[in-house]
Amino acid sequence: MDIVFWLWLLNAPQLGVKTFYSALKVFESPQAIFDANILSLRESGAFAKKTLDYLAQKDLNAVDNDLDWANGDRCHIISLVDPAYPKPLAQISDPPPLLYVLGSVDVLSKPQLGVVGSRNPTAGGKLITKELSTSLSLSGLVITSGMATGIDGEAHIAALETGGETIAVCGTGLDRIYPAKHRALAHQISEQGALVSEFSIGTMPMAQNFPRRNRLISGMSLGVLVVEASIKSGSMITARLALEQGREVFAVPGSIHSPLSTGPHELLKQGAVLTRNAEDLLNELSFESEPCIPLIKQYNGDKDVDNEISELLKFLSYEAISVDELVEKSKLSPQVVSQTLLMLELSNRVSKVGVATFVLI
Repeated sequence: MDIVFWLWLLNAPQLGVKTFYSALKVFESPQAIFDANILSLRESGAFAKKTLDYLAQKDLNAVDNDLDWANGDRCHIISLVDPAYPKPLAQISDPPPLLYVLGSVDVLSKPQLGVVGSRNPTAGGKLITKELSTSLSLSGLVITSGMATGIDGEAHIAALETGGETIAVCGTGLDRIYPAKHRALAHQISEQGALVSEFSIGTMPMAQNFPRRNRLISGMSLGVLVVEASIKSGSMITARLALEQGREVFAVPGSIHSPLSTGPHELLKQGAVLTRNAEDLLNELSFESEPCIPLIKQYNGDKDVDNEISELLKFLSYEAISVDELVEKSKLSPQVVSQTLLMLELSNRVSKVGVATFVLI
């Protein structure tokens, strides 16, 4: 189906997502609306006056900016009927008719986890986000977030550093990066995943667009993880949308004295899954985790992972042993030990029985 007609219709004033779908029930396709005479459009009752005035012009030049952008390298515009459109997102009550994608289209169809949280996290919140996002990325999940400062950025960076894939859902047109300081991060994400938006090229950052953006984060994902958030925050909006969409919600507990714990604690009261580590989350998802050996090799600097596993297995037994002891005995670096243990844990060969303490299964 010609994307031009989808763009042309969505560019009409006073025509939102709900009106768009109502119109399609009458006319079946955007091109059918373009081909209809103004009398038929008026009698349908589907459009406001300003919309009818726009439709009467039948001016396809109105979408030239979008079409010019789509001619760029790795720039895509996909409609709801496109096979590349992410199926979980298509199943929500108000899926965006079009998605603008900069980067890989294929990544949209892979299992994703939304990771959200405060724009001003604590040092502990940043560390937890990095640890969880690293583990989840290495397990094969695509990390999806909103590229905001704080938790969003930490989640994206962790996925990138593992060599995994990540998706940033933007509240602007993809020709504009917000916040501007994440320009380099946005470029990395587009190279190792995708930037996604439902907003046309040229759309500036506006407050009302970011809650709309949040439904895409949850809609594309198997679930949403909230690390740190106040009660009245965009992260809580994303969690609420996830619940409405039938997605799992995960929350990391924190200090009862921290304002940034109020959001996750409220979610836990409402039945969110208490999340201390990646295993807590993976056990709840309908996602079969498989250790991503190529990613782990890349993360460990292309070392021989089999040798590292063999070396650690010499010191692992059915009696608990700490990470520090394994580092001391194996002479491997703490980073290599942690990542190798993660792979063994995902393979159900070892189990964590305490804080940084492991036993053979």
